[in-house]
Parts: sequence; C-alpha cells; structure tokens
Amino acid sequence: MHLLACCNFLLISIIASPCIAAWSDKPSVHSTSVQIIGHRAPNRTETFEFLGIKYGRAPVGRRRFAAPQRFIPPDGAVYDASHWNPDCPANIPPVTTFPNFTGNGFAIYNQFTAHLDNPQDEDCLALNIWTKSPADVGRSNKPVFVFFHGGRFTIPGPHSPFYNGQYLADTEDVVVVTVNYRLGIFGFSGAPGLEQNAGLRDQRSAVEWVRDNIAEFGGDSERIVIFGQSAGGSSVDYWAYSYQEDPIVAGHISHSRTAFSFVPNNVSYAESLFYNVSGTLECGDSTTDSASVVACVRSKSVTEILAAALIAPPLPSKALSQATFHPTIDNVIVFSLEEYTAMSRAGSFAKIPYLAGHGDYEAGFYRVSAYGANRTLTPSQWQLFNQRAFTCPTKYATDARVEAGVPTWRYRYMGDWPNLRLYGAFDGYPDSGAYHGADLDMLFGTAVDVTGDPNSAREEATSHYMMGAWAAFGRNPTDGLNSYSWPQYGSRTRDLVLLGNCNRPEPKSIDANVYDDVCPPVEQNNPLPGRGAF
Repeated sequence: MHLLACCNFLLISIIASPCIAAWSDKPSVHSTSVQIIGHRAPNRTETFEFLGIKYGRAPVGRRRFAAPQRFIPPDGAVYDASHWNPDCPANIPPVTTFPNFTGNGFAIYNQFTAHLDNPQDEDCLALNIWTKSPADVGRSNKPVFVFFHGGRFTIPGPHSPFYNGQYLADTEDVVVVTVNYRLGIFGFSGAPGLEQNAGLRDQRSAVEWVRDNIAEFGGDSERIVIFGQSAGGSSVDYWAYSYQEDPIVAGHISHSRTAFSFVPNNVSYAESLFYNVSGTLECGDSTTDSASVVACVRSKSVTEILAAALIAPPLPSKALSQATFHPTIDNVIVFSLEEYTAMSRAGSFAKIPYLAGHGDYEAGFYRVSAYGANRTLTPSQWQLFNQRAFTCPTKYATDARVEAGVPTWRYRYMGDWPNLRLYGAFDGYPDSGAYHGADLDMLFGTAVDVTGDPNSAREEATSHYMMGAWAAFGRNPTDGLNSYSWPQYGSRTRDLVLLGNCNRPEPKSIDANVYDDVCPPVEQNNPLPGRGAF
C-alpha cells in the first residue's frame, strides 16, 4: 500500500458523534464502512469536502482483475478524509506539444491527460464527496450527482482540477461524488476465466455505496444521478442496458459518448491482449493452462504489468490509436453494437430520464493527440470524426429514449472562451473551438482553477446557467428541465439546445437535423472513422 493510501486511516478509541454543530470545521459522518472526518472545501468554505473514502477492498493478489468487494474496515476505525486517494494504476500518455498553442493551451491539455503528479496504487477504490449539509443539519433531501471520469478507460481523473466538486455543490446545494475505478489492464484485463469489465463493476459498487450512505451527507438516495464524460459518458449509457431491473439511479447524463460511440472488444480479442502481456511477462500464452497464466500475471508487480500492457499492439486507426484494454462484450455489462441497436429498438433498457450532448468541435482536443502521434487528417476527415464519434452516437442514444417514451433532453456545447482555448487557427484548420471536455469546466465551475485566468462575465454566467440546468434535472429528472425552459428532445420538434452559443449564456433551441442529417440509420452505424476518440 502506498504511504499516502494508509496514512489518513486512523484507529482511535473514542468514536466521534455523527451529530455535530452546523459550523464545525471537521464534520464527522457515520457510514456503513467507517466513521469519516471531513473538512471545509478550500475555495467554498460553506461546503464540506470528504476525500478518498474507500468503497472497495484493495484489488490485489487474487482480487486483481476480479470483480470488486466492499471495503470492510476494522472495528472502531475513523477515516480522516482530508487527502486524495492514490490514482488507480495507469500508463500516463506522454506530455504533448502542438503548433500555435495558446498561453494556457499546453497546461490545459496536459492537465486533462493526467499530468498532475498524483501517486498511483492498486488500493485505489475510493470516492470523494462534496456537500453543504452533512446529516447533522437534519435534512437528507439533496439530489446526488455521481461522476464517472473519462480518459479512454486508461487515464486517471478524480483528483483532477477539472472535476473538483466544490463549486457545483456550493452553487446549487447538491451533493457531488467523484469515483476512482480501475483502468486499462487492471479494469479491463481480458483475463481468461474471469468476469470481465472489472472497472465498470467498480462503478456499480461505488454507486451502491452511495445509495447506502449518502443520506448521512445530506443526499437523497432516491435522487441519484450518474453522469460521465467521454469513457464515463459511455459508462452511463451502458448502465441503462446492464441494470434494467435495478438501476438504483433516477437519472442518466452522458457527456461526449454513448454506447454507440465505439466497438467494444470481443472476448477472443480481449484474451489475445491478455496473452500478449502474459507472454511478455514470461507467464505463458494461450497454449498454457489459463489459471496458471492468470496466477502468474497476478504475481507480477504493477510496474511490470503496466510496462507489458504498454506494448500490446492497438487496433489500427486513422486518427489516433485505440486504447487496447477497454470494455469487453460479456452480454452482462457490455454488449455488441448490433445488440445495443436491437435492444434500443425493443426499448430494452432502464426507462430513466436522460440528458446527453457533446462539444461542437470535439476534434479540437484530439488533433493534439494525433499531432503527437505524427498523424495528419484533413479538416473534412476531422468533421467525419466528430460525426461518427459524437454527433451520431448521441442521436442514436437519445432517439431510442424518445421512442420508448423516456423524458429526454439533448445539448450541444458551443463555448469558445479565450482563457480555455487550446490553440488558434492555422493552415486552414480552425482553432480548438468547443473541444472534448470544454463543457466540464463550465459545469463544474473549475475554469479558473484549470487556467489560472479569470473568467469573463459571460463565461461566468454560462457556467452558472449550466450548473442550474443540471441541478434542475437532478432535483426532478422527469420534469425539472421543462421548468428550466428546456424543450424536451423530440417533444414538438427535434429540439437541440445550444449552450454557450456565440459565447453567450442564453441557450438557443434549434432543430437537431441541422447536425443529424449526415448520420446514417442506426443499423448502418459505423463508428470506425472516430476510432481512437474513446
């Protein structure tokens, strides 16, 4: 265990009372797993912060690559939730530069790809909570937003300044939760004979912990909303198909990805990747007894496994390499694209209110990655990348909800703020525009933390508008956005809401066909031009 993972876990003889004064600087909250001591958030001191709360046992030894197990602390344990938990182990992409980066562009891009010097450790199954009202103030009725970060299922995220929950919790008086889940080969191993998609199962385990404990933090367990961006956005959409009978949550929000955004690994390909790693580690291959191979790989160090996984060959892609170890079709947690299409047509998913959308120019982020990989696409190829990885998958996911009578809303984020711009226009290409992840700064209110530069008045107003809209959805997933004057998608026309349009806070409603006319029918969907965006 990394020192930072254990130094905050204290055993004391006297358990602090869960009933505290409303203005205590160190609120003590009782949970099913441990007594938790929080503190005031550094920049929003009326909001409390609880960091690094364990929801799962350390996935080490025989638990490596396996489904998560609930964390059970020693009797009388108290956790000082004042520090981030280590990130789940991952190969961090190299630091990248780009022609015409703005003064902030280099820092923004590389922060978003996890260059933040946070330690890594397998004992990483933890979550973070922000709330104005731990249960001591007598109310547990706030909507709860549980966030699954993106990063191709390979890059850490919860400690990132992009996703700090203090501003959203403070501004809208909601509870915000961010989740560590296993990544890359540790979360999506392809190991033969084991349950697949451990990282997605981690997400479920975290939400179960939230359901069981969030009332003590002022949250309403009947109004949990899961939301995620990129890989996290697909995680949210997967949830609707995986947990039709017991979804736990009251609302789903997908940012910049849905189940239709990419092709999951099939079992044979996932196993071939694992055997590639096992061969590198001299643990045997597909001709060796599979249980022996898995046991051998489990005996290796994190460093050895990450190094072997790094050289496993990715699938070919025009834009950038597809992450190798990612969700695998098991027909329980993850299904094939063909099956998602069939299930969508049959309405075979949890009928939960849905909000989905993405940035206007998602490729503005990925052009940097492609440049770092020495790949060049034409402007028209990048537009196809946008369509097949973002616009069309969002259309398919929201159309399915409308057909099933599910309250559905759809947005397209348009903001292009000077302090958040990655690079300027050059050589016939546009500037970075409303790139992948740019809407998160607005929703979480973290743009100043990310850039160090103040927001403009319009930028600040746009951020507050988006926070208010998401909070309205959380307070009443079925009707809250109607009250916020958002037209329901597919209600009267195919209404799509533009956010940050012309860098103004006022939303604009348009016909979605303006963007959707380029999309083929869902059964002809081909996400491969967008491969590598995941």
